[in-house]
Amino acid sequence: MPMLKLNNVTKTFGEILAVEDISFEVSEGEFVFITGPSGSGKSTIIKLILRQFTPDSGEIFLNETDFGKLKYKEIPKMRQKIGIVFQDFKMIPDRTLWENVEVALAVTNVPRKEWKERVTHVIKLVGLEKRTSLFPSQLAGGELQRGSLARALVANPSIILADEPTGNLDWKTAESIMELFEQINKEGKTIIMATHHLGLIEKHKNRVIELNEGKVVSDSGSKKEEKGGKKEENKEEGKTEEQKELNISDKKSKSDEVEK
Repeated sequence: MPMLKLNNVTKTFGEILAVEDISFEVSEGEFVFITGPSGSGKSTIIKLILRQFTPDSGEIFLNETDFGKLKYKEIPKMRQKIGIVFQDFKMIPDRTLWENVEVALAVTNVPRKEWKERVTHVIKLVGLEKRTSLFPSQLAGGELQRGSLARALVANPSIILADEPTGNLDWKTAESIMELFEQINKEGKTIIMATHHLGLIEKHKNRVIELNEGKVVSDSGSKKEEKGGKKEENKEEGKTEEQKELNISDKKSKSDEVEK
């Protein structure tokens, strides 16, 4: 079963149709861009996955958990499996960078004795070791987003949701943040990123789900599956004609044996 599955999901706000009949699956370790014009439903999908919204119809599954059957008291525990990175950072202004990252562990079952090691690890990962005692007002935009990413990672979630994480950043800073996301994805984290930044999408060749007026209009498909297919193609391309004939002959012999 895929890590995440949306099946015919529809969500309205009064008379406004936010998303309609949305269906897609995301496998473990994928990096997926969700893109489309403003108002197309990108952020709504992120909030549905985070369970901030509930769909009017359809089903959402995360790690085989059916969101439709979740009790209200079970939602916080489910959210511990999800890391979230916001466009506007959501940093607590009167807490230091260290405290802002650490606070994410306060709502988990992670023993306090492990907090220092975890916070140290993720802050080092995003390159902010020398900024831990600074407050949000003393950090640049790129540093705030790196801190937001560290906070999303500290509880070791199975999936990262990023809602327009480069929206408030210049191109150079946005690219450095994207390289960080790519690094984290290569280490095995599943990432779903809502963005309208076409330059980044074109540069980073990941799966793209495009929305328009609340509907999926295109899906480039799983890049993991494509890579697997290409490996098989490359294997065949690397063989000599003689090896290919031997392989066909071997398959034919096995088929003849089965028929006998």
